Amino acid sequence: MKEPLLEPLLRKMRISKILPVIRQFPQCKLLDVGCGYNAKLLKSVEPYITSGTGIDFKAPDLKTAKLKTISVTLDDKLPFENDSFHIVTLMAVLEHLEKPLDILREIHRVLKKSETINNGASGTGILTGTVPSKAAKPVLEFLSYKLKIVNEAEIRDHKQYFNKKELGEIFSKAGFKESNIKYFQFGMNIFFTAQA
Repeated sequence: MKEPLLEPLLRKMRISKILPVIRQFPQCKLLDVGCGYNAKLLKSVEPYITSGTGIDFKAPDLKTAKLKTISVTLDDKLPFENDSFHIVTLMAVLEHLEKPLDILREIHRVLKKSETINNGASGTGILTGTVPSKAAKPVLEFLSYKLKIVNEAEIRDHKQYFNKKELGEIFSKAGFKESNIKYFQFGMNIFFTAQA
């Protein structure tokens, strides 16, 4: 499947925000929620993790020594035990979900609550990811519907857009203790981390 012109660049920019968080926790177990049909994030972090699992309804058939994908519809349950992962990534996914609060609660459930992660340092699991801001809606629609340089089907599938305050509130409702939420790409995108 050929991607529209801007898609690889936008993905690379999002990965560049998330990768430093992952690299702080070498040998972690990672879950990529909404890994997409090519699992690009999962493949790019393989050298830095012990194991990585990607889930998506359009997940590729991927199984290596460290990585695997599972075809899952992101509804309201995740098929994993409590406290299974050190890091969960959610890159450009939250805006597509019918029940974002339910999935965030599930992510909180599957994140480790306290464990030694990195060379003796202990802490709680981390959720990290990106989501387009409310300011991005007209820009993304123009880039996809008119210029055709962003995937139109993906933009039409957006259920909602967020601002920093709304993200902080939904993370809190889902059980996360602390979150760090910042705009990037001229306010068009939001980068976040949240502790389980």
